Amino acid sequence: MDKTKKLRTEHDSIGTKEVPLDAYFGVQTLRAVENFNITGMKMHPELIASIAQIKKAAAITNYEIGQLDKKRADAIVKACDEIIAGKMLDQFIVDPIQGGAGTSLNMNANEVIANRAIEILGGEKGNYTIVNPNDHVNYGQSTNDVFPSCGRITAIKLLNKAGQQLERLYKALVKKAEEFDDVIKMGRTQLQDAIPIRLGQEFRAYSTAIRRDIARFESAKQEMSKLNMGGTAIGTGLNADIQYCQKIVKNIALISGLPLVQAY
Repeated sequence: MDKTKKLRTEHDSIGTKEVPLDAYFGVQTLRAVENFNITGMKMHPELIASIAQIKKAAAITNYEIGQLDKKRADAIVKACDEIIAGKMLDQFIVDPIQGGAGTSLNMNANEVIANRAIEILGGEKGNYTIVNPNDHVNYGQSTNDVFPSCGRITAIKLLNKAGQQLERLYKALVKKAEEFDDVIKMGRTQLQDAIPIRLGQEFRAYSTAIRRDIARFESAKQEMSKLNMGGTAIGTGLNADIQYCQKIVKNIALISGLPLVQAY
């Protein structure tokens, strides 16, 4: 670490560690970077936005059921909104390839959100008595429900974007099929000329293949829409409030604008 930088000292279950004073991430994020320094790459921005949407929904849900006070909930929601808008992406420093089933990203998000919320409330970063990454930001959650749900939401978003372009490609191929319908060419099999075919027929075949891919995208999105939020560590919902379990996915759906449902 650059010795000229101003530092703050943070504590976790292992011990103490110095963190850059201006950093929104904390001690557990730094440990993850040390443990899993593998590719040097960063998380996809859409994945970061998705986990922020989950954390926002959790804060709202926990406030609604009386498990989180309004002051902290509002600060967490505001911090999440900033991340969703594309701010503080440079604070997500963990490697995409990591052990621990996504704990590195989950804690990176918890710490960034907590420290920004602390700042919003007028405190200094690292003062986790104001907003705690675990006890407030991650309340009612586990990496084992947050990370898979985050991945599914991100996959749906990216499939939506890719699907829009596939629709454009499909329409272009159909148009070319009509345009070239009276053009005759040699068909080929086994790398040889075979029998005649209309060029329009070839383009129609291409469009049919793309249409099948679009249908596969839709099928995949249907499966991806089932979130295990509320399942906590092993899917039983242990340590999560029953009201939280009933509300969390509905709130994520409202925030993301996606047709998400609870997995059973």
